[in-house]
Amino acid sequence: MWTPCGYRHEAMRRLLLTLVLAVAGLTALAPPAHAGTLVPTVPPTISGTAEYAATLTADPGQWVPAATTYTYQWLRDGQPIGQATAATYRPGLDDLGHTLAVTVGATDGVGDTGVATSAPTAAVQRATLKAKGGQVIKGVARFTHTLDAHPGRYSETPSKVTFQWLRGKQPIAGATDRSYAIRADDVGVRLRVQLTVLSPGYQPLTHVTEPTPKVRHRVDVRRTVRYHVETRGKITTSLREFKAQAQQTYEDARGWRAAGIRFVPVARGGAFTLVLSQASLVPSFSSQCSSMWSCRVGRFVIINQDRWKNASPAWNAAHLALRDYRHMVVNHETGHWLGLHHATCPGKGRLAPVMQQQSKGLQGCRFNPFPTTHEQNSRTPQGFPGSPRQPEPSRAALVPRDFVGWDGRAMAYVRPRSYSPDVE
Repeated sequence: MWTPCGYRHEAMRRLLLTLVLAVAGLTALAPPAHAGTLVPTVPPTISGTAEYAATLTADPGQWVPAATTYTYQWLRDGQPIGQATAATYRPGLDDLGHTLAVTVGATDGVGDTGVATSAPTAAVQRATLKAKGGQVIKGVARFTHTLDAHPGRYSETPSKVTFQWLRGKQPIAGATDRSYAIRADDVGVRLRVQLTVLSPGYQPLTHVTEPTPKVRHRVDVRRTVRYHVETRGKITTSLREFKAQAQQTYEDARGWRAAGIRFVPVARGGAFTLVLSQASLVPSFSSQCSSMWSCRVGRFVIINQDRWKNASPAWNAAHLALRDYRHMVVNHETGHWLGLHHATCPGKGRLAPVMQQQSKGLQGCRFNPFPTTHEQNSRTPQGFPGSPRQPEPSRAALVPRDFVGWDGRAMAYVRPRSYSPDVE
């Protein structure tokens, strides 16, 4: 028999069972829930320098809910870059001048996703090329020798290296090859090479080598000759300029200095006398001298004032410089004093020997104000450093004290000097 209390308990049990079954049925019939969206609380960023061949690294940032995996897509000016889907990226040539960014896709363990893009980088710049050593000049720093520039090593293989030779710090016109034939103007100064190095994606690199030693003459001084200057008659040109230019000719690396002979002007005496003469008085030195030309008689090296001022008709007809004529006439007449006679053209189209009477006919040669290598060699004393030692004839009685060799000993002349006139 049911009591009122038992009845109430049974009703409560049945009600609870009904509620449980109802909830279970609703759960079974409900559609699945939609995946959530991940939100970046710290946006993606890019670290590294935006320059060619540098490595850029993407930081995916921080997400809520927390992400477990990430994907990357690099962008150039906002557009996807093909196959650039790693966490790192190295800018290439196509990126120069453009900005880069990265889009990060985030996913958690239950399928929630999110997408965010970093701020763009600055425009990608060219990288810096660095010299790694070996940029040197090889060869002997001496007139008539050739030097070679070695480009050396760099942080990236160059696509092109250009050369500009420098005299001191000044560019030498036309000297843009790897090799350089030393010029007369280089004597006494140091040479360098400015290298300009190019490589794709890199800024051009300019590198200047260490300097050479001071460039020396073709041969070192092997004898010293002292001379003094006189005048004859009425002088209508600058004597000061005459003295200065004559000494410049003697010091020029292309002249008799290339034979190892140093000429030193003195106030009086010396081994010979350089004379600037009024044209009409040139024959007063010898009846075989002409008022038209310069001459050499004994110790006198005589320069005709008219020729000094105006050059020769043949020289002017060829439109050549007066300064070069002055070089030629001083070298020619001094060559006679050194013991050389007149020479002939060695072959059509070649430079005339300075001892050729160029103003009277070239015989197919070309005008030339300086002694040829053959002429220089013929006046280079033997038996000195750098040349085979050979015995010299005893001519002590003929050698003035103002004519001395490299070691201070009085030297014999290279050959006996004729005291008959030598006319230009």
